[in-house]
Amino acid sequence: MRLKDKKIGAFFHSGLKRSKQTLKEVLRFHQNPRVICDKRLMERCYGKLQGKTHLQVAQRIGVEKYDLLHRGYKNKPPQGESMADVEKRVLGFIKELLAYMKKEKVNVAISAHGNSMRPFRRYFEKLSEKEMCTLYNDYESVYTYSLEL
Repeated sequence: MRLKDKKIGAFFHSGLKRSKQTLKEVLRFHQNPRVICDKRLMERCYGKLQGKTHLQVAQRIGVEKYDLLHRGYKNKPPQGESMADVEKRVLGFIKELLAYMKKEKVNVAISAHGNSMRPFRRYFEKLSEKEMCTLYNDYESVYTYSLEL
């Protein structure tokens, strides 16, 4: 476990099952942690396309339109969120997170999802909108950032 020897003062998760399961594995190595649920870390809402596989959606609406919805920045699935929407809520979280880290003088760990991780990576890695939208986040990846607050 890559985070077992890290000194972490707070752990954040989205409240979704996958996020809590991942965090549970990390928490085994930390005593009396502060655990905070924040809905801004939620996975992107795909609206009427929620629960369908990538292949099902591509077959239904066509590969070109699917690519725009899946990797586009401002394109929204019916009754869903665009990446711009996700980025807006994640950036609000980041702003508050940085203030929290500065005030409490703590390291944090965040258990989030592929689409909510993209804005984190854009912010901390100084990526363009296009680069962010094409990112692939491997399920086993841990992204570590050092900050001067």
